[in-house]
Amino acid sequence: MVSAISTLEMNRQEWLHARKRGIGGSDASVILGFNKWKSPFQLYLEKTGEFTEEIDNEFIYWGNLLEDIVAKEFESRTGKKVRRRNQMFVHPEHDFMIANIDRDVVGERALLECKTTNAFNSNAWDGDEIPAEYICQVQHYMAVLGYEKAYIAVLIGGNKFVWKEVERDDEFIDIMIQREKEFWENHVLAGVPPAIDGSPSATELLNKLYPTDNGETVMLDSETEQLIEAIESLKAEKKQIEEQLKAYENQLKMTLEDASVGVTNRFKITYKAVTQNRIDSKRLKEEHPEIYEKYLKSSISRRLTIKEVI
Repeated sequence: MVSAISTLEMNRQEWLHARKRGIGGSDASVILGFNKWKSPFQLYLEKTGEFTEEIDNEFIYWGNLLEDIVAKEFESRTGKKVRRRNQMFVHPEHDFMIANIDRDVVGERALLECKTTNAFNSNAWDGDEIPAEYICQVQHYMAVLGYEKAYIAVLIGGNKFVWKEVERDDEFIDIMIQREKEFWENHVLAGVPPAIDGSPSATELLNKLYPTDNGETVMLDSETEQLIEAIESLKAEKKQIEEQLKAYENQLKMTLEDASVGVTNRFKITYKAVTQNRIDSKRLKEEHPEIYEKYLKSSISRRLTIKEVI
């Protein structure tokens, strides 16, 4: 039987703390590799309390406000009734799986997830399309609650409303549960972080965790030296590939000569003059240093360099 914890009297900080007790719907896509905004490494740090993501309160405010509007519009367009559930549900067999759903659909074993997005993401909702991270989210919720289906309603760009129906996929759920179980037991409970990857989200996380250096020197082990050797090897391969790519591109340019467009049975190639306007910062600094200083913007970042000393 599904158990539940009331969230009615919880403030946001208490709710966020409660979410660390298990894996929620928005975590599922991270573990399954469908979330480009967060890496499994960051999720591990969040669940173990080693890192807390700073969230824009304005974003939270408008998200909560528009959730009610999206839910009401779903009712208006479908004739279905929904109700809010101020509870955190726990899977009857896997207590590390938790669910905070937006709404229940009255009279059905179904839930409603309310979303808002900007107009640039409109293509992601064309036809039968639904972003993969939301598929993972609602399948996770259906797994926890034993529901048969889910609805997703989304307001796009503030002026376009769509809703989709998602059927329960038991095969997908079985795989998802196994992956979530492995993550929870082998990493969170074991205190062993997953390997950090090369995703933009992982790079951004490292910049947040270690924004500046302390000036100290540390001795690295032989395993790290092997990592450095692998990096240098890949750099050499990358250089060779880039040089070969540039050679092929130059051959193509020679074929086009001064033509603007070239076509084959499969491809269209354009080779047109492009004008770029840039500020001559060196000249500006020399001739108008006061203006240069006024609009100079400083930023701090760390640069990784490798130099062989032997």
